[in-house]
Amino acid sequence: MNDTAAIPADFLRSALAADPGRPLLTYYDDATGERVELSVATLANWVAKTANLLQDDLGVQPGDRVALLLPAHWQTAAWLLACFAVGVTAAPGGDPAAADVVVSGPETLEAARACSGERIAMALRPLGGRFPAVPDGFADYAVEVPGQGDRFSPYAPVDPEADALALPDGSVLSGAQVVARAREEAAALGLGPGSRLLSGDGYGDWPGLATGLLAPLAAGGSVVLCRHLDRLGDAGLERRLEAERVTHQA
Repeated sequence: MNDTAAIPADFLRSALAADPGRPLLTYYDDATGERVELSVATLANWVAKTANLLQDDLGVQPGDRVALLLPAHWQTAAWLLACFAVGVTAAPGGDPAAADVVVSGPETLEAARACSGERIAMALRPLGGRFPAVPDGFADYAVEVPGQGDRFSPYAPVDPEADALALPDGSVLSGAQVVARAREEAAALGLGPGSRLLSGDGYGDWPGLATGLLAPLAAGGSVVLCRHLDRLGDAGLERRLEAERVTHQA
């Protein structure tokens, strides 16, 4: 268990220092057949690029809110961790009209237009592919992020007591509270270093965020994140549990 983290971004920093090459997040979409495996180093690179996009190009400041209208997806995980690294409030499923920046998947673009600030569109295509045509009024993440730096440093240290995560139920957690709750969830699930947790939950509430990212990260484990898991069937699930060497299932 990671006992030194003060903010959620510290979980990833510790994982990177300990073993950058180990698998951290394996993503499946059982509607498309997509599978993506990200090592600690690969996910950290996406997080750094996304954090640089937020801080430098989108000009966010501590206290700003980023609405994430995105499903449970490996790129959503990168956005969450990037928000934590910059020190802005991540709002999964949040109201775009109340956000300074909105990040939207292809199915929520109309709702995302309620944001008067910067708008980022995510195609969520395999291998992080671009939109065939950039949606009007949005910047395409897949176009904007590749040129960002591979290392990230916030302009000011992130305050552990500042708001970090706004949940759809209206509760807002500080960075320190996210860290504490992630550790509690990891302990309740019996996770430890090397644990491999399969989650089919969405990122729209705390339990889904915990099982799909934060608790395995806090424990020094990894996650097999599955979208549309209900399409896999019992036999397919058993094969996946074995093939991915899953030790825990949410």
